[in-house]
Amino acid sequence: MSKRKIPTDESERRKQSRLHKLGTNTPHCATCGNSDWRVIEEHHPDSRKRDKLVVLLCANDHRIVTDEQKDHPPGVDGCDPFLLSVGNFLLGLADMFAIIIERLYEFGETLIARANECAPKPERRT
Repeated sequence: MSKRKIPTDESERRKQSRLHKLGTNTPHCATCGNSDWRVIEEHHPDSRKRDKLVVLLCANDHRIVTDEQKDHPPGVDGCDPFLLSVGNFLLGLADMFAIIIERLYEFGETLIARANECAPKPERRT
């Protein structure tokens, strides 16, 4: 593992530029909580970049939900654009919730396993 470098003017400039683009000095992934500004990206839940609403996700989770969006049903010519946008938005939220739910199960199971490790062991009768 490499030693931590002392921030240079250039690294601080990159950081401040990225934080400005993200619109916050404390970015974090909405699904996993990662707060490393270098891996946080803007995600459009309704799958259209022209929509102004974005959610901050880490690069890994962003790739996952973006891939999931490719399987959402397409709109057809002449469909109601508002309903299409809301439908895509809801499916995009569901994709993010699916990641959160998976992690909640993992955390819950880990906590139960730890709790069970702390339980007193039954005494053996001889």
